[in-house]
Amino acid sequence: MTAEAVPALDHETANDRLKKSFATWFWGSMIAATVVHFAAFAFWPELTAEDFSFESAEMEAIELPPEIEIPPPPQQIARPATPVIATADIDEDITIAPTTFEDNPVEELPPPPDEVETDISAQPTFTPFTVAPKILNKDEVVRAMEREYPPLLRDAGIGGTVVVWFFIDENGAVKDYRINKSSGHQALDDAALKVADVYRFSPALNRDKKVPVWVSFPITFQVR
Repeated sequence: MTAEAVPALDHETANDRLKKSFATWFWGSMIAATVVHFAAFAFWPELTAEDFSFESAEMEAIELPPEIEIPPPPQQIARPATPVIATADIDEDITIAPTTFEDNPVEELPPPPDEVETDISAQPTFTPFTVAPKILNKDEVVRAMEREYPPLLRDAGIGGTVVVWFFIDENGAVKDYRINKSSGHQALDDAALKVADVYRFSPALNRDKKVPVWVSFPITFQVR
């Protein structure tokens, strides 16, 4: 049997194909990189780094105050000397001359002073009493205050208190009245005097006796 010659097979490997295409891939990559670089320089602005430098604040020297000299502590106050009772010669035989009716007879005594009646209605003065007078007509007084309240002050919301002296006789009748403490507004003071004429009181009592007295009452004007 004769051996027939076997023809050689033409088989191309992956390594062979890579070697053949190497030049194409190399020059293609170089051309692509060149195009990308030129495009970046053409269409993008020039890139610059930010300034990260900083300046330190200038140090200012502080002038220290002059050194304060502390004064020395005060000297200790000397304690006072212990008091000493002085000796004195006192005459113990001291007597007061006796007072007798023989030396001062009753017939020769001076008469007692005359009782001078003072008119307490002349001006406000202290008058003793045990039961104070009371207002008998409060509703009438309120109506008088509303009537006499100055319209200009009432509309402006201005009020005030006027303290008025009243002289009340033993029957409770108001005999005199005057301003004790002003409100600061003459119009309110005048209105308070008009209202004072409306007041009626019960008599004041000193123990069980009716007495004339001076009393002080406030009259207040206010917007409600």
